[in-house]
Amino acid sequence: MKVLIVDDEPLARARLQRLLLAHPAYQVVGEAADGASGLQRAIELQPDLVFLDIEMPDRNGLSVAAELLQLQPPPAVVFVTAHPQHALAAYQVAPADYLLKPVSAEQLATSLQRIGLATKVHLEKQQEKHWLSYKIGSSLRRVELQHLFYLQADEKYVRMVFAGGEALIELSLKQLEDLYPDQLLRIHRNTLVLKRRLKAIHTLPDGGHVLELWQCDELLQISRRELTRIRQLLMPPLN
Repeated sequence: MKVLIVDDEPLARARLQRLLLAHPAYQVVGEAADGASGLQRAIELQPDLVFLDIEMPDRNGLSVAAELLQLQPPPAVVFVTAHPQHALAAYQVAPADYLLKPVSAEQLATSLQRIGLATKVHLEKQQEKHWLSYKIGSSLRRVELQHLFYLQADEKYVRMVFAGGEALIELSLKQLEDLYPDQLLRIHRNTLVLKRRLKAIHTLPDGGHVLELWQCDELLQISRRELTRIRQLLMPPLN
């Protein structure tokens, strides 16, 4: 199970990392020292569980947790704080648990047992829908994968074009391809498309090829390397 630790205190992050070594099923895949970077790391790494401090510079843990809930499926959130007075407010954003610093080995073990079916791993098995998240300003939004047309590398970002608009996301094409291997298809080194959108291949006067997608006005360049595979996908099944 993938774990992200978000806390502005380096010693607190190190303590949690050390305590989690006694639980090999939980792997710390990243950490962050403030709320904004913690949210970004959660979008990039898609952890199953986030240990989240409440009092941090820039953005506090409560606002970060509220946005984490918008991810589909959301990670389980465990608040870790030195301030018990935040408990009531914390439970308004449905955390899986609430731990007071300094966290003991016994507290952590009990918390991990309590989390149980609240984790993203279990939620993922129950949900058929897939989503891609993106940011507009300080707001986190999402689009269901079935509404996607294509994803195209645009310098250090990836441009996501979907029914109703487009947005920039920071996941790489390779990461997206690994996340959704059954839904996404590479047609060029800089372009992925939603497989269900495949409509037709068109040959250009110069001998190149472009792909037409259902309900999309743009024609997308196909690389020679990917052409045969796309043709095979468009061939009608043999009776």
